[in-house]
Amino acid sequence: MPLPAPQAPSDSLPPLIELDRASVVRGQVRVLDELTLRIDQGQHTAILGPNGCGKSTLIKLITRELYPLARAGDTPVRVMGQARWQVDRLRSQLGIVTGDFGATLGRLENLTAEDAVLGGLFASFALPPFREISDDQRDRAAEALERAGALPLRRRYYAELSAGEQRRVLIARALVNRPQALLLDEPSTALDLVARGHLLESLRGLAREGVTLVLVTHHVEEIVPEIGRVVLMQGGRILGDGAPADMLTGEHLSQAFGGPVRVWQDPQADGVRYLAVAG
Repeated sequence: MPLPAPQAPSDSLPPLIELDRASVVRGQVRVLDELTLRIDQGQHTAILGPNGCGKSTLIKLITRELYPLARAGDTPVRVMGQARWQVDRLRSQLGIVTGDFGATLGRLENLTAEDAVLGGLFASFALPPFREISDDQRDRAAEALERAGALPLRRRYYAELSAGEQRRVLIARALVNRPQALLLDEPSTALDLVARGHLLESLRGLAREGVTLVLVTHHVEEIVPEIGRVVLMQGGRILGDGAPADMLTGEHLSQAFGGPVRVWQDPQADGVRYLAVAG
């Protein structure tokens, strides 16, 4: 099957993700405070902020693990234009990659990387018992593994893979349904420098193929050159929203992270890449 052509943001397509004054309260804390955000299909976007700023809560709204405060006659959250959705039925449109999935897969015995990817076809962690896997389904798993740079891992046990290898398999699992977009939660967490480099190059390749990237992170280094929009979050609200050159400044990041942050561009990078350090 040919890869999808790159998409430009278009008013003719429903937004990938749309929040309209969405609020979430956990305990006595308002972790999202009337958040309004629209991400269009084809619009590579990074949502950046410190721990506790509301990024994870936003993801849990999309995965239906949390729900916004209800308002009469209003729909605070829409995904692909839908006010009501089931995550497993959206998997051909929006693939979701989170560490929670990886932790569950890692506890399953004798699960190969290929099995982990095939499970994505059935919205299941383990392959359904007594389900015969067709050659076409195995070909789709191989295609997804190759696109994620993980095809050589196909026959290895998932639990025995390194953190970086597991992350690439998780991306392949999301890609097996050939989605239009990927929502990635802190994709390079716990990876060493080399593994992170391989992972980010895989993401750049997917962006060039036309897969919309929505990257949720607190690492400036994860923002690859293909990402044209950065949304800064703090305290459950949007602090800033614009092009990377405008948002990824020492002033803005120091405000978002609550301490001095220095930023500079990597002159050796292929495309504009940003680096940041505290202090």
